[in-house]
Amino acid sequence: MADERRVLIDALKQSQAADGSWRFPFETGISTDAYMIILLRTLGIHDEPLIQALVERIESRQDANGAWKLFADEGDGNVTATTEAYYALLYSGCRKKTDPHMQKAKACILEMGGLERVHLFTKVMLALTGQYPWPRRFPLPLAFFLLPSSFPLNMYDLSVYGRANMVPLLVAAERRYSRKTGNSPDLSDLAASRNDWRLPETEALWSYVKRSLTGLPAWLRHAAEQRAVRYMLEHIEPDGMLYSYFSSTFLLIFALLALGYPKDDPHIVRAVRGLRSLRTEIDGHTHMQYTTASVWNTALASYALQEAGVPLTDRTIEKANRYLLSRQHIRYGDWSVHNPHSLPGGWGFSDVNTMNPDVDDTTAALRAIRRAAAKETAFRHAWDRANRWLFSMQNDDGGFAAFEKNVSHRFWRYLPIEGAEFLLMDPSTADLTGRTLEYAGTFAGLTKDHPALARAVKWLFDHQEADGSWYGRWGICYVYGTWAAVTGLSAVGVPPDHPAMQKAVHWLLRIQNNDGGWGESCKSDGAKTYVSLGASTPVHTAWALDALIAAARQPTPEIKAGIRALIRLLRHPNWTASYPAGQGMAGAFYIHYHSYRYIFPLLALSHYEQKFGPLDD
Repeated sequence: MADERRVLIDALKQSQAADGSWRFPFETGISTDAYMIILLRTLGIHDEPLIQALVERIESRQDANGAWKLFADEGDGNVTATTEAYYALLYSGCRKKTDPHMQKAKACILEMGGLERVHLFTKVMLALTGQYPWPRRFPLPLAFFLLPSSFPLNMYDLSVYGRANMVPLLVAAERRYSRKTGNSPDLSDLAASRNDWRLPETEALWSYVKRSLTGLPAWLRHAAEQRAVRYMLEHIEPDGMLYSYFSSTFLLIFALLALGYPKDDPHIVRAVRGLRSLRTEIDGHTHMQYTTASVWNTALASYALQEAGVPLTDRTIEKANRYLLSRQHIRYGDWSVHNPHSLPGGWGFSDVNTMNPDVDDTTAALRAIRRAAAKETAFRHAWDRANRWLFSMQNDDGGFAAFEKNVSHRFWRYLPIEGAEFLLMDPSTADLTGRTLEYAGTFAGLTKDHPALARAVKWLFDHQEADGSWYGRWGICYVYGTWAAVTGLSAVGVPPDHPAMQKAVHWLLRIQNNDGGWGESCKSDGAKTYVSLGASTPVHTAWALDALIAAARQPTPEIKAGIRALIRLLRHPNWTASYPAGQGMAGAFYIHYHSYRYIFPLLALSHYEQKFGPLDD
């Protein structure tokens, strides 16, 4: 086991960038690759080397049956991913409908239901580029953004991710904007039946709001539009992107075009440049990342290396922590609307992120700089500021969310937008609450008797599934949530024999694979229950082991079998090494973090040795 830890330590050290960060790819399938081709062709930007490189990557991911998938065990394919790939390949001009693999792709799209079955945001992209009609009226009118924050339902009751995407989307939708070019392909033969946005009317609260805001005078609609424009322009990051997200920046460009901005306007030019900066290389192919994960990767890597015994004085740790110090936020962001009495002090996810901090990145960065804060004033100040911000973000229900405070209105679930639960809401989650507890107990020296932590512990107890697991919002899925909850509860002093801990341990042992490891399918998030992958992955195995180690007083045969399985997976990697371990939206957005196969196995192995000593072979 010591040899395996050394391999992981060396791999992390060797992959550090010159500025101290880790820039592992943030891989999200082929959607962003396809959208980049479509955007460049729509704007008449003839970057042929980039387009050709993206074509090659998209084609490298096509299955033998002609379809594309979001994850390996998805089934026969994903209609949304296949449609996006097919459209981009045609629009690139490098491929024709008569090419054999394109014919197979078209057949798959029609077999899976045609354009009517693609995800809402793909329909938006198709409408923006003239391939699909806009609905007569979008579910949420732009005038919604005129409502004051004191109104029971207003734009700041959306999650920040929802606002970032919905504001530009609604600007373009309000004007029913579309832009076709002389080279636009014809996708009309992909319509299996009539065009259908599948936006049923309901009598929910949103329907009342919509009805009350329709038919407004032109000057009010103009005022709403101007407020939306101000919001977009005020939230552009230094890289030119809206919140440094690919999707929101793509929509920003079309929103500005809809408002009459020329395609060579500086805002659009900078936005395209920002999107281009997301380019990365994976296995010899070019991929457009959805965002960068530099702060997240760096905080986790620095922490994992220190847990493995790399000293604070090591040049790798020094550089990493200096990078993190430079990325701590000093700007106010939308989080301050619901948390107006706290100063900035958190960290964000991406390299260029100045106003959108999140709880998980903040606790990750705090773990990384904890030892430095005890020795150096600058880090101590950063530590104090971040802790004040972190604890000010606790929700009234006792849990912790990702980006904002008390933004969890359940009536967003009834808005007829696919993924509204993930896109528009930011509720307390088991993974964020558990990881905050783990930080507070292990690194801030707090226990379950602290009033804030007692409320968080109660939230976790109240939200444990009947089978003993917890659902993790930002990872896959129940193994992730259970790992976060168990390690958090253990860190603040909940004993291993507590009924909630025992139920969680028994659940983890029930789902352990015959080879000693663990593996969960991305299907879990849509099914709302654990679905086995049928194989073990290094990341799920590391998470499950870390939870069992935290909840054990001595090493068990199951833990030892898991350690051996983890070592085998690391020494003999297979397809499971690249299986998505993160999610953004159930059924639509899955993430392969290239850093995870190093970081979490290293943590699990280090925690085993810290607690139990070397593994007996």
